[in-house]
Amino acid sequence: MSDPIWFDPTLCLIGKDWQPAMDRQTLTLTNPSDGSDICQIARGSAVDVDRAVAAARTALGSEWGALTAAERGRILLRLSVLVRDRVEDLARLEAMDVGKPLTQARADALALARYCEFYGGAADKMHGETIPYLDGYTVYTLREPHGVTGHIVPWNYPMQIIGRSIGAALAMGNATVLKPAEEACLTALAFAHLAQEAGLPAGALNVVPGLGAEAGASLAAHGDVDHISFTGSVATGALVQQAAGGNVVPVTLELGGKSPQLVFDDADLDAALPFLVNAGIQNAGQTCSAASRILVQRGVYAAVRDRMAAAYGELTVGPALSDPRVGPLISGRQKEIVSRYLNLGSDLNVVAQGTVLPDAPETGHYVRPTLFADVPAGHQLAREEIFGPVQVIIPFDTEEEALTIANSTDYGLVAGIWAREGARQMRLAKRLRSGQVFINNYGAGGGVELPFGGFGKSGHGREKGFEALYGFSQLKTVAAYHG
Repeated sequence: MSDPIWFDPTLCLIGKDWQPAMDRQTLTLTNPSDGSDICQIARGSAVDVDRAVAAARTALGSEWGALTAAERGRILLRLSVLVRDRVEDLARLEAMDVGKPLTQARADALALARYCEFYGGAADKMHGETIPYLDGYTVYTLREPHGVTGHIVPWNYPMQIIGRSIGAALAMGNATVLKPAEEACLTALAFAHLAQEAGLPAGALNVVPGLGAEAGASLAAHGDVDHISFTGSVATGALVQQAAGGNVVPVTLELGGKSPQLVFDDADLDAALPFLVNAGIQNAGQTCSAASRILVQRGVYAAVRDRMAAAYGELTVGPALSDPRVGPLISGRQKEIVSRYLNLGSDLNVVAQGTVLPDAPETGHYVRPTLFADVPAGHQLAREEIFGPVQVIIPFDTEEEALTIANSTDYGLVAGIWAREGARQMRLAKRLRSGQVFINNYGAGGGVELPFGGFGKSGHGREKGFEALYGFSQLKTVAAYHG
């Protein structure tokens, strides 16, 4: 099989040029499926971030800043076509880099194309308003870009998060600096090459790989960045917000989750079962919106437990490029974290586990998907984000009890409701402390158009849909007195 890396991964994109980090230091990317080295990438420093921010600032005052909204949209639409043409190449890169099964990586590449398509079409549709005011005045509002926006992207869904973040920022006319995760940045670099091919002017997109504590921290604290978008852990998100706060810069934070699915006695279990399982094990559970808590009313508790256990018994774990149901975790460190949580559940009822395939290399970062039942709502496994293929089933009796349990964590990203009774659906949707609520589904097929973000420690601000365009712009009010 040919090498899927069709570009030089040791370079940063700064302005129009691909170039090494100023001090020429590099980092090693590791394949989660077997622990082997994939390639070297640039280890960007504060100096490289400075250069990238300066290139972005220059772009605002040159070709990129002079484009109309319609012209920006056409570039994104061309980029969407190029991404779609390279879906298989991008999927192989993501599978190799992240450890994501090919089917999931392919879906992510298609989602990236859809984000570019959506924001390309939306670029010239962000309108201001006229406001009735005093006699002799005409008052109207304008939507304008922040300027230079910084984007710190995690390793679990690079393509999707680049699409929803960079796509929206470019549609609004911002010039962007992207710091991809040091664990997985190949598709970020590939995307930048395709953006250049689509005709994106120099400096509109700059990419500086490197360590979070170096390049990421420099970008978050940079005095000439006008907005920061960060997706990642709560602890790092707090540091990013602190750093940006020193410059009084707005921040969009999409952080962790401990998302529940609530299953009631009248639920359609045949429809629910695939969502109950898939939403917990997708990307080996390394998903901020993973449905890691399954709350089940006692009338159907045994049925849900047994059916989920049967589904878990069929889960296979293996190398990403062999396209198993579940791939490896991103790193040995992540495997240690998940294993520690599994040990915390040693006194709980393990009702099923998946199987690691015999051909899975011992040097890969594999864990068996594990399903716990009869878990107390206050247990660590039921309250803390594990970021691995681990789900807990929690029984409840009443609607009020289900709501109390669902809202009992520090997070509030996504929730699912499985019930036929319409009044119950509406009551719960209003009272669940969650940025998204899905009724008789979970995830809505990715939902590029659907605003996404959390309550509490899941973060603040919204990405996806038109809400992201509002977030990547600032509102100006013009009041003209003409007598």
